Amino acid sequence: MPAWFGGILFSLAIPLPGPLISIMDPRTARMYERYYEVTYQDLSKRTGVWQAITAYLQRYVPPDGSVLDLGAGYCGFINNIKASEKYALDQSSAVEKYAVLGVKTLVGDVADLSRIASGSLHVVFASNLLEHLDDDPLASTLGEVYRVLRPHGRFIVMQPNFALAYRNYFDDFTHRRVYTHISLRDVLMTQGFQVPIVKKRFTPYSMRSSIPAHPLLVAAYLRSPWKPGAGQMLLVAEKP
Repeated sequence: MPAWFGGILFSLAIPLPGPLISIMDPRTARMYERYYEVTYQDLSKRTGVWQAITAYLQRYVPPDGSVLDLGAGYCGFINNIKASEKYALDQSSAVEKYAVLGVKTLVGDVADLSRIASGSLHVVFASNLLEHLDDDPLASTLGEVYRVLRPHGRFIVMQPNFALAYRNYFDDFTHRRVYTHISLRDVLMTQGFQVPIVKKRFTPYSMRSSIPAHPLLVAAYLRSPWKPGAGQMLLVAEKP
């Protein structure tokens, strides 16, 4: 990974709802509760990096549309994307702290979007989320995303590409599933999505470098056809 692009921290949510944690062995529950504390060690550079990423992704998001950040975490995407109606959903109530004014926060399971009307959203976004889901919650989550999207609505997915990041993929102990740009495209298609945009290489994989990342360099990297150190992919799916 290029040194100048170190330090990128992506939103992610571990899909373990409160009731599930409550029935775990206390030691297991403690392990997951401390995940954010251990993983996110420096949030200071996130804003500038996400400004660059959302500027790139804005082409897929209508500024007058409605957008949901699924597993919003620290709200890097939803705080910076331009849209008239913005929602952030996460299992942790911390989402209420990090969302900026104008973002409507929802605390709950990513597999349950019952508070959102069918066919009401233009875009759903998920970063570093689907690899944390086992089969049943994955199918439920994708089914709910499909339901809440309008016809021709988009599901934008950023996450590690095992084809590029296999050496580091399981450095995150909460990863449950392996995806490449091919397998993720296929699983989205099984749920009825069309997937016109598949970018095998989008951003670097690492979350933990201490070297700062300048937003202008991030923007240049995203525009460049040459992406040294890429480990994350981008897919844009559409509801027919």
